[in-house]
Amino acid sequence: MTSVVIAAHNEAAVIGRCLDTLLADARPGEFDVTVAANGCTDDTVSVAAARGVRIIDLPEPGKPGALNAGDAAAVGFPRVYLDADIMVTTSGLRELAAATRETPAATARRELDLTGRPLLVRAYFSVHRHLPALKTGLFGRGVIVLSESGRARFGEFPDMVADDLFVDSLFTVAEKTQVTTVPSVVATPRRTRDLIRRLVRVRAGNAAMRKAAARGQINADVRPSGRSSWLKDVVLRRPWLAPAAVCYVGITLYAAAQAKRRPDDGWGRDESSRIQEQSRA
Repeated sequence: MTSVVIAAHNEAAVIGRCLDTLLADARPGEFDVTVAANGCTDDTVSVAAARGVRIIDLPEPGKPGALNAGDAAAVGFPRVYLDADIMVTTSGLRELAAATRETPAATARRELDLTGRPLLVRAYFSVHRHLPALKTGLFGRGVIVLSESGRARFGEFPDMVADDLFVDSLFTVAEKTQVTTVPSVVATPRRTRDLIRRLVRVRAGNAAMRKAAARGQINADVRPSGRSSWLKDVVLRRPWLAPAAVCYVGITLYAAAQAKRRPDDGWGRDESSRIQEQSRA
């Protein structure tokens, strides 16, 4: 039985769609799904409960705690960690689970939803989407699948934001599979300020993860940041992206500066990708 763990904080707008897509063609008993609601002040719990899945209702917000609680309740392998705003079909989940027969970790093909996004957001992702790390990593897709042996490589998720970077660090490139036939459509931020807010969270979380690994506080070989990759691996090979790279670098540097001063705010996620309106920067 494949187990799915979904950490959900105020996901009422998207959790129903996520579960309906996942379970649309599922056979009875095929998937064991746990929604670990944490600190929710909306209808996340009731919306998820209406789909007949296991619910854990935690009073405090925090993704690491939710993932660990969901893991403790899950009963099967492969083990799927799915973001509530990501839609994976029943057949797609089967393909991802099957991929872990060959490698201990698998993920889906990353697709970006840039519909109606402002120029700066589109410019940023026109560079970001070509970074080599995104071709070999497990992060940035909202879905990670681990075999039983893959999950055995760590105990609990560390109390840090960058859970996908942590899991990615436990596997070599040869031990990870990207299932190109299964898309994971990632909703990009709808406004430039929301993009910056997301980058601040990601950079702060990644920096904390790397620092903890360097100090031996977590047992993980966290990949370096690759600060010049945007130039040598992307723009020099695609010179027509040079104008967009100016936007990319400016946004990146600003977010990096803000991340150094940012207090930890738990989830700190981009909320704009969870609304229906097409707001502009």
